[in-house]
Amino acid sequence: MDPRSVSPVPVNISTLTTPAQCIADFSLIPIGSGTTSFAQQIAEIQRLCQQSGLKFAMHTTGTTLEGPWDMVHQVIGWAHSLVHQQGTARIQTDVRIQTRTDKVQPMEAEIATVERILAV
Repeated sequence: MDPRSVSPVPVNISTLTTPAQCIADFSLIPIGSGTTSFAQQIAEIQRLCQQSGLKFAMHTTGTTLEGPWDMVHQVIGWAHSLVHQQGTARIQTDVRIQTRTDKVQPMEAEIATVERILAV
């Protein structure tokens, strides 16, 4: 079937809401900073995450945040502003977001599930 022949279904955006909770993994990448070290900025981002009150975990290539959709996205925006304030003119960010409607599953539970499988 030619996809151009399918009539578009109108979406009423006034009836849509954002998901209540999410887990987002993000990695800020400074562009043109002239240095290979980003440790100071990462430390500041971790302080920001701690002050936000959201659940978070730092890993080697970024940070995972868990909480309400709007707050998670606000913290990522604050991280951008923080790094810009420290002199980085351009930032690219990779973000992966997970939402679920079938159950509440915190990030630790997902890791524990895989660890149980590995223990067998």
